[in-house]
Amino acid sequence: MSRGFYIGRFQPYHNGHQSVLERIACTADEIVIGVGSAQVSHTVANPFTAGERVLMLTRSLADLDCPFYVIPIEDVQRNALWVAHVRSMTPPFDTVYSSNPLVVQLFIEAGVNVRSPEMHERLTHSGTVIRQRILDGEPWEHLVPPAVVDVIHEIHGVERLQRIAGSD
Repeated sequence: MSRGFYIGRFQPYHNGHQSVLERIACTADEIVIGVGSAQVSHTVANPFTAGERVLMLTRSLADLDCPFYVIPIEDVQRNALWVAHVRSMTPPFDTVYSSNPLVVQLFIEAGVNVRSPEMHERLTHSGTVIRQRILDGEPWEHLVPPAVVDVIHEIHGVERLQRIAGSD
């Protein structure tokens, strides 16, 4: 049995993430999805809570033909300990899927098999771009799965992001 690991902040979860996970599902028997920076929320760069991001993922992946586990993972501020921290929080996995240079380096140094999936339309499918589009009142819904649109509206995420981006 092969179990892959994929981590992201998912602020918000978008179609690029969905594309990568659908491709991982074609090669892995199970997927562990790490929700990174789980302790951070209510900021412009990280507006959504870990629980809200778990909802985005689980609802978006409901039809995925591969069992998956969504695990919130808080940051540790020491990169040399990060892989051990991740391993302590997740089911065992044999392959890491990431294109993040630091994540790739840390797992390679730990002796873990790493694959770097091709990113899906990276210039537009980016949490930074999507958050900015929300703030600017531009269309963003087409960049995320329908379930994410539903979650963001359910939690009043647009209003939250606009409010926390404001100034006093």
